[in-house]
Amino acid sequence: MSRATGLEYEGLAGLRGPLAFVSGVSGVSYHEHVELRGPDGRGRAGRVIAVSSDHAVLEVFAGTDGLPLERTRAAFQGHPLRFGVGEEMLGRVFDGLGRPRDGLPQPLAVEQRPIEGAPVNPCRREYPRDLLETGISAIDGLNTLVLGQKLPLFSESGLSHDALAMQIVRQAQAPGGAPFAVIFVALGLPRDVAMRYEADFRKSGALSRTVAFLNLADDPAAERLIAPRCALTAAEFLAFDRGWHVLVVANDITNYGEALREVASAAGEVPSRKGYPGYLYSDLASLFERAGRIRGRPGSVTQLPILTMPAGDVTHPIPDLTGYITEGQIVLDRGLERRGIYPPVDVLPSLSRLMGDGIGAGRTREDHEAVARQTYAACARSARARALESIIGRDELSEVERAYLAFGDVFEERFLPQRPDERRPVAETLERAWEALMVLPEGELGRLPAEQLSRRLASRPHPPEVAA
Repeated sequence: MSRATGLEYEGLAGLRGPLAFVSGVSGVSYHEHVELRGPDGRGRAGRVIAVSSDHAVLEVFAGTDGLPLERTRAAFQGHPLRFGVGEEMLGRVFDGLGRPRDGLPQPLAVEQRPIEGAPVNPCRREYPRDLLETGISAIDGLNTLVLGQKLPLFSESGLSHDALAMQIVRQAQAPGGAPFAVIFVALGLPRDVAMRYEADFRKSGALSRTVAFLNLADDPAAERLIAPRCALTAAEFLAFDRGWHVLVVANDITNYGEALREVASAAGEVPSRKGYPGYLYSDLASLFERAGRIRGRPGSVTQLPILTMPAGDVTHPIPDLTGYITEGQIVLDRGLERRGIYPPVDVLPSLSRLMGDGIGAGRTREDHEAVARQTYAACARSARARALESIIGRDELSEVERAYLAFGDVFEERFLPQRPDERRPVAETLERAWEALMVLPEGELGRLPAEQLSRRLASRPHPPEVAA
């Protein structure tokens, strides 16, 4: 039996993995912040994840190794976990619990905020309608990211998603020169990869507008459940209190799901698909739904979560459920990576459901939507022509099918690839799409504006001939 001393309880009923069990407690709340201290005097942060009439289950972020049952004190703080927010966060690097990791003092905070965030009245949500320019043609041109959107990046182990994420952090900007910040959160990344992110941010100068939260692979797994919530708390402060547009890049959501499974297993919860807890969907939604805009406030929170699909399986529970919550996906392809194409964005399975509301006259260019639709259709026909060519050979293809093969070559040579240090304005991206489309005969370009198509056709030197 635990012995109560004010708000502290001495003695634990049991330990299991990252969990501690306390009996004889009363008056504690779900997700309440708790500090555990053993005889060595070292404090370990945790939170209440289950509570009954006289028992509580504590999730200990630093693990429970070395804690003696009888001589460990649990001090309940009377409030949920909090993170100190303020503009001095910018340019700083924190660990998964929001403690400085860069050797500098704790930044001055204007307020301590609960990391779970405050629910937003759905009636006050503003529909996302403005482009967030990344400088990446495959994204800005065909899968446009919109301020307030949640658009995940589906990748696989070994693909160049780290380089792409760094490039987006360096290049992304809000329209009209509005104040813009990036929140980067590493979830279980290898130390060398996380340090490469930090070094890139410092070298490029992007760190001055970035707040980084680093939970490394050798850090406690339970911290991975807190790091994204600290990051989103910082993002909401900059967006809705200071009026900034904020992009949150989280890498890797798969590691977050693995940590959630580990804690659920230690708690003895009944597993669901592939051992993940049945509340995996609602837990992911509690993160992703913190993106958006609020009517009457100028800022926005946009999310670009990165997840690596185990063995490239898009039906795995984490990418599968993520697809239900978010508004599209950017898919990286190993075949493009093997051919040396960077970024290896596979256009056909990629989708931005809010793209149509963030492009067009007054936002990007009046021909943007038509060019994107025509390019997407041409990519689909090109893929089909390539598959047919592999079966019957190029000589047996029709002239139209050969034109689509030529389009695919130009698309992968001029539109899709770009250097990691190359930033393309939307206008250049659209011009490169027009360049690829002009390889096709006029009869295949029915989705393009007639007036612009006529002008482009008149300027091309050798229109392709198509057999009757």
